[in-house]
Amino acid sequence: MADTAHMEGVYQARRKNGEIYYRSSLTYRRRHISLGSYSDALLAHLAYRTASRLIAEGSRMTLDDYRPTSVLNFEKWVVLLNFRDNGIYLGTPIYIRPRFFYYYMSPSHVLKFDTDDLFYYASHKIMRRGSHYFVADYGMQVNIASRYGIKSYAVPGVDYDFLNGDSTDFRRENLCIRNTYHGVRAVTDRGVCRYSVRIHVNGYYKVGVYDTVTEAAIAYNKAADILEKNGLRKNFLRNYVEGISPAAYAEIYSALSVSSKIVRYFSE
Repeated sequence: MADTAHMEGVYQARRKNGEIYYRSSLTYRRRHISLGSYSDALLAHLAYRTASRLIAEGSRMTLDDYRPTSVLNFEKWVVLLNFRDNGIYLGTPIYIRPRFFYYYMSPSHVLKFDTDDLFYYASHKIMRRGSHYFVADYGMQVNIASRYGIKSYAVPGVDYDFLNGDSTDFRRENLCIRNTYHGVRAVTDRGVCRYSVRIHVNGYYKVGVYDTVTEAAIAYNKAADILEKNGLRKNFLRNYVEGISPAAYAEIYSALSVSSKIVRYFSE
């Protein structure tokens, strides 16, 4: 049995089957951080020492200093660097930049997201199967593409595009979704993708132009609701928007504006 009394950051524990193992942890900025579990006390201590060097005041260690032989796993390396540099502790391998953040699947495979998505991915671990990325949500595996209006059957280059050609860049400014929702059409102007919405009454009425495909899909639904409320006898098919909670849907719905022609429309 190893003597852990003089091994800082190491705590002996016992599994249900009686097997002894060693936990490694440290406290940084008044936060207790678990570094992992090890079968050997020395490895646990080495993990503590590595983490301590990583977060030490004035440390110049970066992600490039990580090696596959490190006793500290890569995800924890990213978490600690982000905490050190940005002052925010996140449980997933995220590194925050001024206007976006990186999510590290591995040292060489990195996804990019808008800061608006930070809260979601801070609490949802991304998994990968081939070219698809999933999170566990309410006991189900959910394709993250659905958060951006990309259907599970969508074909890249046909139904959606990564404007800069980088399929790991999920920032909304880089996504152009096509052929997805009723009444929604992608329009590209000087490399920026926006979404024009129209709805058929007696001919087509323009609903508006929106920054995201989700807003556009909801705007179409709102226009249909207004028209039917104003007496138009037509059963419009509604857009089902995946990857969005009822509360978020309601917030977007109430904030969106639609064409005044639709608001003032009354069926004769």
